Amino acid sequence: MTCPNSVLDAVLTRRSAPRLTEPAPGSAHLECLVQAAATAPDHGRLRPWRLVAVSGDERARLGDALAEAADTPEQARRAAAKPLRAPLLLAIVHRPMPDHPKVPEWEQLAATAGMVTTLSLLLHSHSFASIWRTGPTVQAPQVRKYLGVENDEQLLGWLYVGTREGEDAADRRPVDIPARITWHTTDI
Repeated sequence: MTCPNSVLDAVLTRRSAPRLTEPAPGSAHLECLVQAAATAPDHGRLRPWRLVAVSGDERARLGDALAEAADTPEQARRAAAKPLRAPLLLAIVHRPMPDHPKVPEWEQLAATAGMVTTLSLLLHSHSFASIWRTGPTVQAPQVRKYLGVENDEQLLGWLYVGTREGEDAADRRPVDIPARITWHTTDI
């Protein structure tokens, strides 16, 4: 079965890119893509997320905060270098609205993840690449303070953004879809 479609092509060809280089989208281009990503499914249109863009020399300042949160000098050295692996990092901040009368928090988290997934696809369709990275430092007070993450917010990690460096060696084995769909119908 073939399904020609540019959206389908983006979905089928996007892969996380662990090695990123310049260029990354500029502020106007990124804002345009985030505006489009904001159309991802979001019950109640709560937009329970925000992004903190970190680029240029600010990546080293984020690295300093990551290093400060490390347990050992070796971990600190590695942590300080992490933000330098891409020209642009987008800190993904989830802003749940607790006790919402219609939208439970799990659904708000799903909306945030849906927006990030949509943004990844949009970046790919504009010849950029990305990878969502996380780790225990999302809870580190030094990192949260640097990014301005409030107590009622959750840092979900960073979307590293740039241009793919090298070839994509990602696993492209097909998924056994029939084994993952259970049908309850009499129309098959």
